[in-house]
Amino acid sequence: MASPSLLLPATGSYVANCALGLAVAAKVLDTSGARWVHHAVYVSTVALSAAAALQLATRRDRALLRLLPAAVPLAVIPRVSARTRGHVLLALSAAPAYAAALTAVLRGGGER
Repeated sequence: MASPSLLLPATGSYVANCALGLAVAAKVLDTSGARWVHHAVYVSTVALSAAAALQLATRRDRALLRLLPAAVPLAVIPRVSARTRGHVLLALSAAPAYAAALTAVLRGGGER
């Protein structure tokens, strides 16, 4: 039996990070005393996404091709001020890649 996909926790971490960022931007949450939390979730998202990509590559799962576009916004976002609309849009631009890869893995159609 195949081991569970690391894409599930990677996607969950991405969603949590976006939700946290949007809550702060909308002033629903104030993390001014703990900005590191958003950064820690970002690092978790990057690490889990890299691990998921490696796992998909090892399995020769074509869902990897759907996940790879998420690498661009994840790599660029630290260079864009969090106080800008561009930061939010860049973060959200990874969503289609996570959705496509997760859909492929859950349907089981991404393999070889």
